[in-house]
Amino acid sequence: MAAGLTEAEATPRTRPVTQRLRALPWWAKVLAVFAISRAVTTALLLYYASIQQANNWTEASPSYWAFAKIWDGHWYYIISVVGYPTVLPTNPDGHVSENQWAFMPVYPFLVRALSEVTTLSFPVVAVGVTLVFSAGTALLLYRLMLRVGLGESAALFSVVLFCFSPLSPLLQVAYSESMQAFLLTLALLLLLDRRYWWMLPVVAVMALTRPTGLAFALAMLLHVVYRWWRRREQPFPRNEFVASSVVAVFSGVMGLSWLIIAWIATGSFSAYTDTELAWRAPYVGYGHLIPFTPWFQGAAYWLPDWLGYGLLVVLVAAFFAYLFTPWARRLGVDIRFWAASYVLYLLAVFFPQSSTFRLLMPLFPLLGALALPTSRWWRAGLIVASLAGQVAWTHFMWWVDGLDWSPP
Repeated sequence: MAAGLTEAEATPRTRPVTQRLRALPWWAKVLAVFAISRAVTTALLLYYASIQQANNWTEASPSYWAFAKIWDGHWYYIISVVGYPTVLPTNPDGHVSENQWAFMPVYPFLVRALSEVTTLSFPVVAVGVTLVFSAGTALLLYRLMLRVGLGESAALFSVVLFCFSPLSPLLQVAYSESMQAFLLTLALLLLLDRRYWWMLPVVAVMALTRPTGLAFALAMLLHVVYRWWRRREQPFPRNEFVASSVVAVFSGVMGLSWLIIAWIATGSFSAYTDTELAWRAPYVGYGHLIPFTPWFQGAAYWLPDWLGYGLLVVLVAAFFAYLFTPWARRLGVDIRFWAASYVLYLLAVFFPQSSTFRLLMPLFPLLGALALPTSRWWRAGLIVASLAGQVAWTHFMWWVDGLDWSPP
């Protein structure tokens, strides 16, 4: 406060900056965090674009827009232009090769529609769409953390961790993760508010944005069972039982819908799974999808068998044990049901490689547990670690150095 002024006489200009920041509405604080984080990450991406050599996607030192459209962004661009193949491409050995069916349609079709309306190029619109959904996720995440009972400080720091996380460059490139994150956070908010029928359109779009339908179906099943089990302590009216059960079944159907659509379009029942398996063929060769075996294959591929298997068991056990810690329990059962279900889904179908970090992104609601401690050293340490993680992820996963084994 300026010298000689009473608290009542102080104007916004004379009040301390921290006091003025605290007086901001919640949404302004969240958007301020988001804007600062985007400035930091943009500077990081621009630096790596400036040293980028010519590659399969860009020329040397590409523009930000071109640099933001590499990797899966280019696949989304192909989908926006030509859609999906009705005849599956094959390699000389007759195996299905990499193609568009590995990517869900909502994000690229939305970008294409907006491109046609605005006449702007695909990468410009794609980055814009990603940023809008990223900002929306930050706003919803703050509300979600308040809804589960975290205080304003922890809720806001949850947003800080989300915005500055090691994978936060994905919040401003031509990837669909931010759209999925927005829809997931909205679905969880609706779930906590018991607005089950409103969840149906959200789940439908989410399941065709990223492959989350089956995982969400399991989370809903656990929700229904838990509420039925606790019905004497917390009433579970029949109308809510019916509505939540419908959402669970609907989520499962939507989780299978893309497989069915690919089957109808190509005439091959295994079109989607064969396409997904093409991405892991360079590691373990071609084969069939056998649930819960890919991680053991990966453990044996990346490390000696005994060490890989042991590390896998320890990591999985540690994750599920973490869900029962006091910090995680503060987030409530539904967020933990989602986290457990999604990890089980990944364990069932995904082969671990460099994209593993990105595929763990839907676990971001668990950041609320890390935001609970109020120690300045703890919070500052997490921010520093997150920034270091951004640099590492961008360097090893996004930037194309000519020796890449590491699609992000």
